[in-house]
Amino acid sequence: MYVCLCQGVTDGQIRDAIFEGCCSYKDVRETLGVATKCGKCACLAKEVVRDTLTELQSSQAALAYPADFYPA
Repeated sequence: MYVCLCQGVTDGQIRDAIFEGCCSYKDVRETLGVATKCGKCACLAKEVVRDTLTELQSSQAALAYPADFYPA
């Protein structure tokens, strides 16, 4: 689904950016340009970032030996 129409950014692209090293909404915003035009997408973009980071943390907690996560 499109999150940012101004920049043409989808929720999948936001998730991919996090999997590739973005560790915060600020990182995603700088990488993809989300919410840099009209800003109407900021709340939804933050929600996608928060949900994805939470999902990553909980999946690592389930591992016997959690993988290290280093930002790129």
